[in-house]
Amino acid sequence: MKSLYTVEDRDRVRGRLIEKADADPRIVGGAEIGALAKGTSDRWSDLDLTFALAEGGSVDEVLGDWTADMARDLDAAHLFDLPVPPTVYRVFLLPSNLQIDLSFTPGTEIIGRGSKHTVLFGRIDERDPRTPRSVEDIFGWAVHHALRSRFSIERERWWQAEFWIGELRDHALMLACRRRGLDGSYGRGFDDLPTDVLETAKGALVGSLERAELVRSLHEGIGLLLQESGDVAQLAAKLEPQLRELAAE
Repeated sequence: MKSLYTVEDRDRVRGRLIEKADADPRIVGGAEIGALAKGTSDRWSDLDLTFALAEGGSVDEVLGDWTADMARDLDAAHLFDLPVPPTVYRVFLLPSNLQIDLSFTPGTEIIGRGSKHTVLFGRIDERDPRTPRSVEDIFGWAVHHALRSRFSIERERWWQAEFWIGELRDHALMLACRRRGLDGSYGRGFDDLPTDVLETAKGALVGSLERAELVRSLHEGIGLLLQESGDVAQLAAKLEPQLRELAAE
């Protein structure tokens, strides 16, 4: 990819943004999070910087100014926002395909307690981490996705069925990660799962939009879900007959 950034490009942009934040009187502290702070980065890693605003500072105001500056100075496109109150994450993309995640929080409590981070300047405090998504919630959504998969097949909505089967498989893999102490969010821990689990998951990949293939992959996805539902064994046992029936012709 000719337009892809280099590590040196990323480092230059990183230094420029840190310098800009340190000079902004509305910002009283900055830290790096993500792969670069965790020591797991590679040449494909993006930038993930988080900033603390002075008391009374407006996240909307700072985001508005920074977004205009990012467009003017770096030709950055604003992709989307992820609000996690009181923090707002804003994601940008440069022409070099470097993704930059900037987050702003009122006050100095900007890091979840125990989270890997690197203090860049100013004052940074920790706060109670967010409650992780429960196993029951992940399992419940997986069951929902299994139902939608079968109903889509019966409606002959082949592409929609493929979508829901993929969602079912991914939620089953999230449960597999949780059981093994891996981070299943955004597929981060999927590649670290045992080979036998991943081989089972391969069976849930949809090979074509033919009805028989969709039903087959749904069957495999349900099998993977039940295999990895040990942390909600009682609920899984209760629903197993219904789930098995969903993949029966």
